[in-house]
Amino acid sequence: MPSRTALIEQIVRLLDIRLLDPLEVLLEGDDAVEALRRLVWRRAGQWATQMLDGDDTTAVRAAVRLIATLYPGDGPFDPPVEWWRTPLGGVVARRVGHPAAESVSYATAGAMLGITRQGVHDLVRRGRLPRHPDGGLPSAAVRDRLQSES
Repeated sequence: MPSRTALIEQIVRLLDIRLLDPLEVLLEGDDAVEALRRLVWRRAGQWATQMLDGDDTTAVRAAVRLIATLYPGDGPFDPPVEWWRTPLGGVVARRVGHPAAESVSYATAGAMLGITRQGVHDLVRRGRLPRHPDGGLPSAAVRDRLQSES
């Protein structure tokens, strides 16, 4: 599980890059943006606490709201494999699984679990993780394995 501090820092950094920096450009450095930056720091702490320590419903709601805000798009959320190794990716994997996919590839499952693709193959071969009928692994099974390791 990522540290609360690392998770907060990633959330703040992403919101700063994706929302606040562009807003600062549009508003030509208005003081309101600095007030928003302070608010984002406070709220990031609340979101981190909700995702790390909240009940399942609260954690999922916070994670999904952040993902929808940070990664908007016309298609489903499909982060690169490396994203799952970040503090936010780690907490999303543990609390939600993949929020937009019923099944994930062996590479994605490995990144979510913090192991190699070969390690995932070994878990499947030993019956520790099920295969998904459509290929890959069920996202929920990966999430459940992460939660059982806690």
